[in-house]
Amino acid sequence: MLLSRSHHPAQFPSTPPFLRGYRGDVAELTREQFDSIEFDAAASGEHAAAAATMTELATTGAETTDMPRAEAFLRAGEQWLLADRPAQAVTGFRRALTYGGPAFVDPLVPLARALFLLGREFEAQALLSRLKVEGRRDSRTCDLVAELLVERSELTSALEWATAGVELCLARMADQPAGEEPELKLLLRLRYRIRNDLGLPEDSYDALLDL
Repeated sequence: MLLSRSHHPAQFPSTPPFLRGYRGDVAELTREQFDSIEFDAAASGEHAAAAATMTELATTGAETTDMPRAEAFLRAGEQWLLADRPAQAVTGFRRALTYGGPAFVDPLVPLARALFLLGREFEAQALLSRLKVEGRRDSRTCDLVAELLVERSELTSALEWATAGVELCLARMADQPAGEEPELKLLLRLRYRIRNDLGLPEDSYDALLDL
């Protein structure tokens, strides 16, 4: 359970959670920092302030194995989106791409979302085309792209992405029978809703929802 800054006043009288880790004179980037900032922003609605703080930390903080700089900029970009500031979000997502490295989602997906919000349709579609050409190798990415396309009422393309995600999950389950695929149910539900909106009958993948 995440704790707000007020829960440990005796231990940290004046230092906010996102500045507790240091390497020399430079704050280290950690997931705890960013989780705490996101928690406070969700409670207060101050997403722009959270995004600004995250951007500052991502720019000046020391990268760690726990928190790569690319992920820090990615999470800052998501807060800019929540603050209805897509232009700043684009900057954050592009910086995440520049640094590269591991991240919980492909920055191309939220970058496309921000570009759509700015009316830069051609650039956004180019990113989705790039993802499609490079291959649908990550079920989470398939889920996020499908959701974005649903929001844009591009249901046929959304169905293709959702189906690709389901197939990725099923393939991994076949290779690792004891493994779990938490993304599978999410994709199956999303796919079912899309097919229902398109007026399509249930198929064998839809039947998996009953298992």
